[in-house]
Amino acid sequence: MPRRQGYALLIALVAGTATLAAAVAFAGSLLFSGPRATAAGATAPQGVATPAAPAHSSGLWLATWAAAPVLGVNDPAQARDQSRRTIRNVVHTSIGGKEARLTLSNLFGTRPLLIDHVTVDTRPVTFDGASSVTVPAGRQSVSDAVVVPVAADSDLVVTLRTPTAQGPVTSHPNSHQTSYTEDEQGTWSTTQWRYLTGVDVRGGAATATLVAFGDSLTAGTGSTTDANTRWPDTVADRLRGRYAVVNQGIGGNRLLRDGIGPRALDRFERDVLGVSGVKTVVIALGINDVQAFPRETDAMRITGALRTLTERAHARGLRVVGATLMPYRGTRNWTPTQNAVRERVNTEIRAGGVFDEVLDFDRSLRDPAHPQRLRAAYDSGDHLHLNDAGYARLGALMDVDALLGTKTRATTDAL
Repeated sequence: MPRRQGYALLIALVAGTATLAAAVAFAGSLLFSGPRATAAGATAPQGVATPAAPAHSSGLWLATWAAAPVLGVNDPAQARDQSRRTIRNVVHTSIGGKEARLTLSNLFGTRPLLIDHVTVDTRPVTFDGASSVTVPAGRQSVSDAVVVPVAADSDLVVTLRTPTAQGPVTSHPNSHQTSYTEDEQGTWSTTQWRYLTGVDVRGGAATATLVAFGDSLTAGTGSTTDANTRWPDTVADRLRGRYAVVNQGIGGNRLLRDGIGPRALDRFERDVLGVSGVKTVVIALGINDVQAFPRETDAMRITGALRTLTERAHARGLRVVGATLMPYRGTRNWTPTQNAVRERVNTEIRAGGVFDEVLDFDRSLRDPAHPQRLRAAYDSGDHLHLNDAGYARLGALMDVDALLGTKTRATTDAL
């Protein structure tokens, strides 16, 4: 059975007061001070790939987890005494390794961001050998390598202290994962990841990374919080740590227009091509261009944008898998005209020439008796997003044998 919720539960039990939490964090920094290999730390613009491991490294860096930066917010959890404010991001891994490194983002910040204390599962994290890092506005920083055991399909706790942060905070809201902030008044739960946008590992068995690039249907809206039942989680479970899977879905994201998060055409460089070890991308985007205001009425503009993403991925040697757009009748935004746009997009995708391979989300999830609607068994209740069973169904569509290169000739011929 996949491991779920481990560290989140531990934190909830032991972090009852800020004083106790601070003591634990301080003690942890003393206890875990052994030798560690160091990779090149970097401060790079958003959209630039993290640097490759140096020649003396112990292996290839692969992303075990990632979250696309969505927006800058005035943090509601700002403490009166910033020096006592701590952020504990809980993230769920896809693959394991013997070392880790972190990517911290100040993409939406308007001033330099000082982070003076960072740990991963209580192991101290450094940046170019220093225990603190200042991330310029609009940029990101990559940590040194940290010797820490990372298991596949497990929770990691990445702790950050930002003693002078005044915002905007670069964040990923609606994570469907419980994280925590702590200050002098107590511990507060949140479903927002702050500043942390990537965890890479090396020294494990995996050899490549798959990036799931999408909207709320990839981010997991409608799924159970802390259960890790988004469709990329299902794919990761099926791969059993042999191929990394990271989720770069943003709820409300669009191909052609900025809105909730930068439009997909603009964030593709950072959120796909910049991911460590990426070899495959699954693109599941376009439904918000169809159904959200202002609506796109030209299906060819949507498929043209999808082709552009494919061409950019091919230029980096990536394999591209694309998804059809699922039905959404029953929502207040549904109209026959826009549904026709959706169906034209799907026809073009199924005809080939947009992606290397197609996952037909539409045919797999629609109600056979009412194909403009989701099957009731997969509907979260809003007629657009899925429940856990629906996401499991999507995750089951991925051909993991083809991904791993383990499909036999007989199997291939039978298909």
